[in-house]
Amino acid sequence: MSDQMEVYCVSVPGFEAVLLDEVQQAGFSNARIDEIGVSFVGEWDDVWKANIMLRGATRVLVRVGSFRAMHLAQLDKRSRKFPWDIYLRPDVPIRVEATCRKSKIYHDKAAKQRFQKAISETIGCPIADDASVVVKVRIFDDLCTISIDSSGEGLHKRGHKKFVGKAPIRETMAALCLRACGYTGEQPVLDPMCGSGTFLIESAEIAQGMFAGRERTFAFENLATADASRISYLKSLSPPATQANVQFYGSDRDAGAVKGAMENAGRAGVSHLCQFSTHSVSDVVAPDGPAGIVMINPPYGTRISNKKALYALYSSIGKKLRQDFTGWKVGMVTSDPSLVSAMELGQPEQKIPFSHGGLKVALYQFKVT
Repeated sequence: MSDQMEVYCVSVPGFEAVLLDEVQQAGFSNARIDEIGVSFVGEWDDVWKANIMLRGATRVLVRVGSFRAMHLAQLDKRSRKFPWDIYLRPDVPIRVEATCRKSKIYHDKAAKQRFQKAISETIGCPIADDASVVVKVRIFDDLCTISIDSSGEGLHKRGHKKFVGKAPIRETMAALCLRACGYTGEQPVLDPMCGSGTFLIESAEIAQGMFAGRERTFAFENLATADASRISYLKSLSPPATQANVQFYGSDRDAGAVKGAMENAGRAGVSHLCQFSTHSVSDVVAPDGPAGIVMINPPYGTRISNKKALYALYSSIGKKLRQDFTGWKVGMVTSDPSLVSAMELGQPEQKIPFSHGGLKVALYQFKVT
């Protein structure tokens, strides 16, 4: 059996090209965009690196095999012959997720039951609904493809955020937005509605050369293929800091949010780079020094029922940016183009549509002139 496998880095839909740039920059030179994100051919060491290093991938799937099956008896027989012991440990619970499309086997639940029974009876793995190790089965056009979710919990869970504000943006999404706005770790970043501090903490970690998954555990650590010493070593590494003295600025009118953001930054090890303060957007002051990037995830859509108040808020944000942030880039996540127009920043340089919390939103990018 070849050590080379297809590895899939799942992307936030709409950010595939941004994630591809990160994956290639991380050293996976054969990466390409595919239907769920970005894929590359690699070994288990590459799977561990992708989980630990990448900031924009939501999870990393590994394709471990495939076979054809036209009916359930055939599926049962071939699933029992699959070399599960290469990948799974008999003492670690697993769960199976199965989908069937355009195939003679059309019942998802029946396919799932056959796989669970085959795995538990051939190598003894317990089956548990809350298991962190997930075997994903996709039957399409009678071809059964088997993958393992190597991540476990979503990769946005970095391991240090305890305080979560209202309508938070996930770390993976924040990292993709920053990269899309041209952030390299060398520019100051300011968030005038910082909530739990996600944009700033991600920015500071990038500037310090910290790997995203350095402080968390992954499903791959409970697979038969795991090498504990090698994985521990990879978590201990970090690329060179891009700019150790760059600063990051966050503010919010909610003092509780500011306190929580400060504590999150402390647990992440970047509090010395982040300056937090409590005040409204209208009182934000551009810091001394070179222009950087303003990242904003303001209220929108169902988050405020009074549309009039939303237009007033966006108008005040735009006024503040035009007055005090000439030369800065702006990245804003919002749902309504008319709210963007209320800021009077001109036509956006780029717009990337995506989904956030079930809402259709977009990242709008501007240069303040």
